[in-house]
Amino acid sequence: MTGLKFTAQLILGWLLFSAVSCNKSTVPQEIIVGGDNVVMILDFPNSTDTDLKVNWYLKTSEVQNMPDTMIRRMKTVDDHKSVDNNTKILISSSSGGTIMVDRETKECLFYAITPNAHSVEYLPGDRIAVALSITEKGNQLQIYDADRSNSVLFSDSLYSGHGVIWIAQRDLLYALGYDELRAYSLVDWDTPNPSLKLEEKWTLPETGGHELYASSVNQLLISTSKNVWKFDLKKETFEVFAPLADVPDVKSIYFDEKTGHLIYTKGEISWWTHNIHSVNPSKTITIPEVDLYKVRAIK
Repeated sequence: MTGLKFTAQLILGWLLFSAVSCNKSTVPQEIIVGGDNVVMILDFPNSTDTDLKVNWYLKTSEVQNMPDTMIRRMKTVDDHKSVDNNTKILISSSSGGTIMVDRETKECLFYAITPNAHSVEYLPGDRIAVALSITEKGNQLQIYDADRSNSVLFSDSLYSGHGVIWIAQRDLLYALGYDELRAYSLVDWDTPNPSLKLEEKWTLPETGGHELYASSVNQLLISTSKNVWKFDLKKETFEVFAPLADVPDVKSIYFDEKTGHLIYTKGEISWWTHNIHSVNPSKTITIPEVDLYKVRAIK
């Protein structure tokens, strides 16, 4: 009986340890924030409103080996994602540029002129997708090869392109426009002439599509002008995202479905803000010297 109790205690202890370990693993240790011509990586657990822990800091005007003509195109950073095992940072700017930077050296690895770019995503085969919003030569979804700067491999029209995200488990690229969500498959991806095939599209519950985030393989979170929605990829249905119901002008979202941990930014001073909001745990990180736009978690 004593042996059974001891075994049961060991199993219970292992389960508790596993649960704690899994919970810890879902909390991002770093977040990327950006605005103006600045991108920062913060130590999230140890950053507070009064004590900012900065792990990495970049001014886009100081990127190594970036063409001088790109400096003015990177003045207003609006998206930034850590990619390739967190060794590189993809950055897009509404001023008309997209770059990829080596995290360690801050060297420019890729650049492209992308009018009013609003979102960027890293794809299999070292390819890059960029969503362009409303402007001359904008309103597109573009595909690039990371080894061929400023050379569009494929494009499709997308009015007010604002979001783009790849879900590997589904082998689909999702793109968000003004009033619709699209799903694309990759075609001829192992050739020099890749393309995308539009598989499905859905009309949004309201206009002003802005943020696109995959909270799981089966759920997308989408912000519009006046609300935030969850889209069930199995049922193909939209519902209001309760934690941010009726919150307008949400610019970026990170959400963990298991823990309820939510990080977001919203337009509080025109389209920008100085605040990064967190729920579960609850805190606000304020950066008064930068007009912030989006926050992304590094997982």
